[in-house]
Amino acid sequence: MITPPSSAGLFSYVLGLADDALVSAQRLGWWISRAPQLEEDLALANIGLDQLGQARTLLTYAGEVEGAGRTEDDLAYLRDEREFRNVWLVERAQTDFGVAMARLLLFSAWQSELYAALAAGSDPTLAAIAGKAVKEVAYHLDHAAHWVVRLGDGTEESHARMQAALETEWPYVDELFGPVEGAVVDPAVLRPAVLTTVEAVLAEATLSVPQVARARGGGRHGLHTEELGYLLAEMQHLHRSHPGATW
Repeated sequence: MITPPSSAGLFSYVLGLADDALVSAQRLGWWISRAPQLEEDLALANIGLDQLGQARTLLTYAGEVEGAGRTEDDLAYLRDEREFRNVWLVERAQTDFGVAMARLLLFSAWQSELYAALAAGSDPTLAAIAGKAVKEVAYHLDHAAHWVVRLGDGTEESHARMQAALETEWPYVDELFGPVEGAVVDPAVLRPAVLTTVEAVLAEATLSVPQVARARGGGRHGLHTEELGYLLAEMQHLHRSHPGATW
């Protein structure tokens, strides 16, 4: 049983989940006009918007828990790199479509189990946010699984590239299940169900579970790859250039 978190712990926990969704949404937005087909442009845009919506509600709740008067915009645009709490999985560039699908499979399988647990949890606000999000993530997971199977069980080249994409992303999986300050749901208990889901997709796709060393991680503690800094510079530029501006 998890001890109810302090306000500071709950703030840190919710902020981490919000940052995961926000940074992932930003990365998915890169694919608009770059996906293999027009329909996929729209699909990835919609998945990114779902994640952005999750980030907004979580950031709003984080601001309420913090009690310092910060809004979702303040938390999204006025924090520096070391203040972000997202995992490394979501922050690195994903300019290869296979990598994008491998990451979406891993991330949405984890979010699916996480939100299901939060929806049944004791925090009423997180339960309400998760109750809506779990329905969105079910589509994200299905979409990613479709592509992983299509590419993995496709041509010799697509199979090799999909396997390589998985091996690129797999080192970052462990961080999803590491201990987190203020956790409402113990991340470690999600691991068996998440890996069962992912491994079933990989089996159908004739892909192998990668045997690779785990990455160091540290995103939950504000330690990030160099690539997050570039992402934030682009994402935050307009807001910081015109403080107080409204549409």
